[in-house]
Amino acid sequence: MIKLKGFQKKYLKGLAHGLSPVVQVGKNGLTDSLFKQINDQLEIHELIKIKFTDYKDEKKELTQNIETGTDSILIGIIGHIAIFYKENAIEEKRKIEIPETRTS
Repeated sequence: MIKLKGFQKKYLKGLAHGLSPVVQVGKNGLTDSLFKQINDQLEIHELIKIKFTDYKDEKKELTQNIETGTDSILIGIIGHIAIFYKENAIEEKRKIEIPETRTS
């Protein structure tokens, strides 16, 4: 897993601004099928939003579990929506190019 600097996370947060959540954590919580769905969406989009419709009080612990279970990076939590990033393993399929240096 790559390590992101603060300005890189800020860049990804900006990209995620216009995105809609593609996965919801509902009454069943974190299940194997939900992890599969998250992994599938990360492989397709690299940057996704996950909405917590239930388990809102436990979202910090659940986001850590998602981050570990999907080998992704938590970019941030805004309200009841978490933003995750995972670089596609296949270079040709990568959609997002993260800046290496800070721009003014």
